Amino acid sequence: MTSRHLIALSTLAVAALAAVLIAALVLRNSENSSAAEFDGALMPAGVRAPGFSLRDQSGRSMSMAQFRGRPVIATFLYSHCKDTCPVQARLINSAVQDLGHQVPVIAFSVDPAHDTAASVDKFMREQQITANIRWGLGTEKQLAPVWKGYAVTPEREDIEHMARIVLIDKQGFQKIGYPLEQTTPDRIAHDMRLLEKQ
Repeated sequence: MTSRHLIALSTLAVAALAAVLIAALVLRNSENSSAAEFDGALMPAGVRAPGFSLRDQSGRSMSMAQFRGRPVIATFLYSHCKDTCPVQARLINSAVQDLGHQVPVIAFSVDPAHDTAASVDKFMREQQITANIRWGLGTEKQLAPVWKGYAVTPEREDIEHMARIVLIDKQGFQKIGYPLEQTTPDRIAHDMRLLEKQ
């Protein structure tokens, strides 16, 4: 093989390597920009929203399977709460108004012994919630796997429940999480629009 052939092969190898490196950088940047498009915190990949079988405040049965194919807003409330729960409910209500259309919203009870259909209705009226928020009501035994699946602590006499909002994608995976202090209606609405397009 002549030196001219060696130079040509070396040049070709360097060009091929450069193309592979550029492709890898483009792919990495597109993945990073995709993650950066969300305003909330991206959850670890593959964390499925836990299954459940509960009743809502109207007595209708509800399960995670009913919501498959649509992005869902999930939160954790109790109807006698006077501080964080009203804030969470109003944030979600404003986000749904910003979206301009109803989206599935589930509020899992974190105080099952005291959350009743009547207390939930009163809470919704007092907070002037117009979004179609379905409360997941049940026993502590029924709700415990849900709390565990979202890493949420329920309301206790000695400890306040964890205030959290989670967006679930169309495939039923936990996608975006918001600590209460970093949550705005605009952020929730923005991220829901992105999930609706996926």
